[in-house]
Amino acid sequence: MVRQLHFVGYCTIGPSWHNNGSWRHDESDGTDFLNPVRYENIARILEDGKFDGLFFVDVQTLYDTYGGVIDPCVKYGGHMCMLDPMQMLTAMARVTNHIGLSATMSTSLYHPFHIARAFASLDHISGGRAAWNIVTSATDREAQNYGMDRLLDKAQRYDHADEVVEACTTLWNSWDPDALVLDRQAGIFGDPSKVHYANYAGQYVKTRGPLMTPHSPQGSPVLMQAGSSARGRQFAARWAEIVFTLQNNKADMQAFYRDIKNRVANAGRDPSHCAILPATDIVIGETESIARERADYIDSLANAELGLSEMSNHIGVDLSGFPMDQPLNEMEITQGARGVFDIIMSGGKGKTLRDAGHQYATTQM
Repeated sequence: MVRQLHFVGYCTIGPSWHNNGSWRHDESDGTDFLNPVRYENIARILEDGKFDGLFFVDVQTLYDTYGGVIDPCVKYGGHMCMLDPMQMLTAMARVTNHIGLSATMSTSLYHPFHIARAFASLDHISGGRAAWNIVTSATDREAQNYGMDRLLDKAQRYDHADEVVEACTTLWNSWDPDALVLDRQAGIFGDPSKVHYANYAGQYVKTRGPLMTPHSPQGSPVLMQAGSSARGRQFAARWAEIVFTLQNNKADMQAFYRDIKNRVANAGRDPSHCAILPATDIVIGETESIARERADYIDSLANAELGLSEMSNHIGVDLSGFPMDQPLNEMEITQGARGVFDIIMSGGKGKTLRDAGHQYATTQM
C-alpha cells in the first residue's frame, strides 16, 4: 500500500519561530511580523508547496518563568505570540483554497462555548478547513492573565480538557446538517426540531447551548494535539486526528509512533485515523555543504539565555537557579511539562544546561 506523505507548517505570529534569532537574519525583513500580508504570503507559499495544513502555536504570556522576569524575552525578541491566531487565519483563508488552517486554543483558558463557536465560524469562513490544536497550557502565568491564580494540576488539566472537548462536540452537534430550511416563499428559516440544547454538565464545565453557529462544512474541526506525557498520550488516543511531536532521533520517534498507535487502538479507534507528524527544521541549499553553512549561520543568531527562558516557560520550571555548566543528566525536574523535559534530556548526553539553552534556542527541543 502506498503511504501518503503529509506536511503541516508550524507558524507563530511574532518575531521568530523555532529559532529565536531568525528575526536577525540578513535576508529577513525582521519588522513585518505584525503585518497580515506576511502571513497571507506564507499561506500561499505553503499551499503552492502542497502542504496539507498550517497551524499557529499560541502562548498567552510573555515568558517570565526564568528568574521571574520578562527581560530575556523582551530584550532578545523571543518566541512571542503577538496577535490572535484565529483572526489571522480568517485573513489567510481568504487568499487560499485548499490548505488546512489550525489555531492553538487552550482548554484551560477558554470556555467550550467560545471554542466551539470560534472553530465553527472558522470552518464556515474557510469552506471546511478548520483545525484545533488542543493544549492545556503549561504555566500559571497564562492562567493569571485570565484572572485565575493557577492552573489545575497536570492530571486534572487533562480531565478538564476531556470535558471541554466533550462539551464542544455536543455544541457542534446541536445543529443538524439540514436544520436551515431557507424557504423564502413560505417564510421558514429553519427547522426547530433539528436544533438542540447541549445541556452538557461535567465536573469542571457546563454549557446549555444550542451553539449560535449552524452546522459547519466539516461538522467539527480536525483535532490536533501534542502531549508527550503519559496522560497527554492518553488524551491524544481518545481525541486526536493529528499528533504533533518532537523527538530527538529515529528510534525515539518509532517508539512514540508505536505507543500512540497502540493507545488509539485500545481507545476503540482506528489507528489509521490518527496521523503522527514529527517536527523537523529544514534548511536547504544547492549542495549539502551550502545547506550546512546556512544552518550554522542561522544557529549562530540564536541566544542561549533566551533559549533557557523559553525552555523554562515550556516545561513550567525556573531553570535560572541551576548552574549553566551543570550536566543535564544531573538535573532533577519533578514539576511542569515533564514529558517535554524528558525529550530534551534524551538528546542531552554529555551536554550542559548552557548547551541545552542554545539547542533549545535553535530548535525548541
